[in-house]
Amino acid sequence: MMDIVDLHDPQRVNRIPDKTKVLFSLGNFVQDEFKILKVELRLYLEKTDENLGDYSLITSFVETDKGSVEMIYDEGYRGDDSLTRASEFLTSNLGISGLILRSVISLRGKTS
Repeated sequence: MMDIVDLHDPQRVNRIPDKTKVLFSLGNFVQDEFKILKVELRLYLEKTDENLGDYSLITSFVETDKGSVEMIYDEGYRGDDSLTRASEFLTSNLGISGLILRSVISLRGKTS
């Protein structure tokens, strides 16, 4: 089982996320030879600016039967409830399939 953190600085996510939003957890979807168990967005609040608010790092986390991948989805000063807005955008624009495909490609590259 391979666990990949696809960030320039993996230490940014070396803690429990401040919030998570599960987008998919049925475990009945297969992309190529990978069984997708869970897809979620994770929010890490990194700093607060008195004028701009919280600096958010939002990552995607895809768990498969052959490993998991966490990678940056979005970051910046995104205002309140940035995780909910990001998840609504993904689910209304077929973005989940893109996240899954990117993650499977990353896993395939590390395991072959």
